[in-house]
Amino acid sequence: MTQPRKLDPDRLGDHIDRLYRAAWALCGSREGAEDLVQDTFARVLARPRFLRNEDDIGYLLRVLRNTFVSQVRKRRAQQVPIGDEVEVADRSGATRPDEAAEQRLVLGAIAALPQPFREAVVAVDVAGLSYAEAAKALKLPEGTLTSRVFRARRQLARALEPSRGETLGRRQ
Repeated sequence: MTQPRKLDPDRLGDHIDRLYRAAWALCGSREGAEDLVQDTFARVLARPRFLRNEDDIGYLLRVLRNTFVSQVRKRRAQQVPIGDEVEVADRSGATRPDEAAEQRLVLGAIAALPQPFREAVVAVDVAGLSYAEAAKALKLPEGTLTSRVFRARRQLARALEPSRGETLGRRQ
């Protein structure tokens, strides 16, 4: 058995881009992603973390996902009415407006997926984990993860087709 190693807080910044993209895909908005990543880092930094046989990004993705799920549950329990969202200019560093618009479209489509598919595609395609790493992070059999990623990609492809955008969210 491998000795646990302490998660290095100074290395968390190395993973911020991948976590931010994953958070945006989960939340569907830039502001929500920023808050989610900040809350994730706050949780991780609240006490020392020891990892066994895991890379940092896999662990951080699991904390991000659990933080997101906790926030959704908390919002549902509060029953707070949500007002109209104001779209703020994207400061993500994209140099071309067409790239920023495409990124926003794709991440919005991912956010609209049913939760199991969204989590799978975020882990593999957004965060860049291998199938084995993602399956471990999401605590799923690798075959289940593979199936969910395939189905999520199929739904995304259909949703992003200009003439078929209304199919997202339907069971395929």
